[in-house]
Amino acid sequence: MEHLIVSAMEQALGWSGPGRVGTDFVRGQLPGTGVAARLLTPTKLLDLATRRSLTTPQLRCFQSGRELHPFLYCTDEIGRRGQSIRMVDTIKLDAILREGCTLVLDEIDVFDPVLEVFCRAMQWWSHEIVQINAYLTTQEAAGFDMHWDDHDVIIFQVAGEKSWEVRAPSRNAPMYRDAVTATEPSRDVVWSGVLKAGEVMHIPRGHWHRATREGMGEGFSLHATVGFVKRTGVTWMNWLADQSRAEDLFRTDLDRWAEPEAWAAQQAELLAAVAKLAAEHTPAESLHARETQRPPARQIPAFDLFGEPHGAVCVTQFEPSIEQHGDTIAVLAAGKKLTFKARAANALESLLSGAPVQFTDADTRTVAAALVKEGICAPMTEELSLGYTGLVTCA
Repeated sequence: MEHLIVSAMEQALGWSGPGRVGTDFVRGQLPGTGVAARLLTPTKLLDLATRRSLTTPQLRCFQSGRELHPFLYCTDEIGRRGQSIRMVDTIKLDAILREGCTLVLDEIDVFDPVLEVFCRAMQWWSHEIVQINAYLTTQEAAGFDMHWDDHDVIIFQVAGEKSWEVRAPSRNAPMYRDAVTATEPSRDVVWSGVLKAGEVMHIPRGHWHRATREGMGEGFSLHATVGFVKRTGVTWMNWLADQSRAEDLFRTDLDRWAEPEAWAAQQAELLAAVAKLAAEHTPAESLHARETQRPPARQIPAFDLFGEPHGAVCVTQFEPSIEQHGDTIAVLAAGKKLTFKARAANALESLLSGAPVQFTDADTRTVAAALVKEGICAPMTEELSLGYTGLVTCA
C-alpha cells in the first residue's frame, strides 16, 4: 500500500523503510503544505470526542500537571428509559480548554476512516501493531512530566506548536514489565526546541521526554502520536511457551517429590526439549505467525445486503501472504488460509494490495465476495473511501 503520508514521513526523516524505527532520535519537515492536516484538526478531534460515549482512560484531560476527574468535563445523560450514557459536557470542556489544558484521546484511529486507513498503512509498512493517540494542548498548559515510553513513537505536529525536550535513555531497551524500572532521567539532552506544524519527530523507546506550552502565550498545539510496540526476545519466548503446550512433556507436572535421580532425569529431558523446541520454532516463524494469524479488523461483511458494491479493499491488519502452489494460490491472512485457482492471480494481486479496487469484471467481483466473507476485504463505501481519496493510489 503506497500511502502519501507514509511516503512524506520517510522523506522528512530521511528513511527508506521501517528499519530505522527504534534506532535514533530524528525529526524533519514534511514535504508540501497541509500534509499533516489531512490526518486531524482541532475541530475534527473535538467533533470525534463530543459525538461519542467515551470514558477514561481512552479520553483524559490534564491541567496543572494533574489528571482531572471525568465529571469535570463529562456528564451522564439519562435516556427516557433510564439508561445512562457518558458524554462530554461541551460547556464544561470549553471552559477548561479556554483556561488551558491537555486533552488526550487514545486509539483515535478507530473513530475516523482517514486515521483508520493511515494506521493500517503504518502497520503494513512497519509490520508492527500501531496505535494512534491525539494530544490537544491549549494556552500555556503543561504536558506530562519527564517520562519514557515502552514503545517507539513517531509524532506528527498537525497544528500549532509545542516545546519539547528529549533526553537519552537511562536504561537500555526498557520494558513495561521489566527486571528493573528506569526511574532517574538521563542528563544527556538529545534535542530541545519547538516542534511546529508540519514537522515530524521519531522518539525511540526509552528516551526521556516532555512537552509543554508553558511560556508560549495564547494558542494551541495538536499532535498525533503513532506508537509501535515492536517484538522482542521476550515476546518470542512467550510465543515459544505457547507452542510447548502441544507436547505431553511440557504439560506434565514437575515431579519435585520424586527420587533425586528421577527428578534430575525429568529436568534434563525438559532442558533438551526446550533447546529442540527453540530450534524448530525460530523468532522469524513467530513473526510470520503473528502477522498471518492476527484476527480480522472490525467490519460488517454485508457484501450485497444493501445493494451490489462497486469495489472492495483489503482491511487486514498486516499485508496478506500469497503463496503459489502449482495451479492453486494460498492466501494467509486474518488467521485463515484460503485457496484459489491460479486464474484468480490478477484479481488477488489487486484486491490484496491495500488500495481500493473498482470491479471491472466478474472474476474480480467473485474473488472479492469470497475475501469479504472471510473478513480479509471490505466493500468500498462512501464513508470508507474518505480514508483513501487523495492519499492512497487506486489499484
